[in-house]
Amino acid sequence: MADETELGWRLAELAESGRSHTVPLAAHRVRARGEQRLRRRRTTLVTAVASLAAALVAGGLALAGSAHGPQPPTATPVPAPPPFVRPSPGPGEEYASELGYVYGAVSEGDTVRVTVRQLRGAIRGTASPTGVVHALTLPRATLVETRRLSGGHPADMQLGQLVNRLADGPRWTFWIDYDNEGRVESLRETG
Repeated sequence: MADETELGWRLAELAESGRSHTVPLAAHRVRARGEQRLRRRRTTLVTAVASLAAALVAGGLALAGSAHGPQPPTATPVPAPPPFVRPSPGPGEEYASELGYVYGAVSEGDTVRVTVRQLRGAIRGTASPTGVVHALTLPRATLVETRRLSGGHPADMQLGQLVNRLADGPRWTFWIDYDNEGRVESLRETG
């Protein structure tokens, strides 16, 4: 118990010494501090209100700009299909070939205009479009090797004989053979 009494006596002494060293603020200094705090609060409030007003004005202008009617939707650009490049034979080869659907045949005098939708290699009987579509104007006498177009029997025909069968949409697949000058030599029906 003696320790508690001594501790209490030391704390009382410490408190008394602290009171004697502090000087209370004068009344005018207390008022000045209070006014400074009040000015800071008002400045903060005015800044907040001004920021809110600026945000409302900017939002109103943005809405007023779109009030002229709905804006047209932004069109997503569609990549252009790659350009058609005629195949050319490699060294020591006589012909180069292109695989594609041949359709839309139209007879124009001594020529036949057809549309070709290029296909990517037929692996195990399946081919996929490359996105390249081009037109060819060929002589009516262009050689066409057929099988299904000629009733299931292999036959050599002329393109002019097949205009009606090839007039429809993409149905018939052919290998188109080009010579070293880029001319079409023949069409071979895939089977």
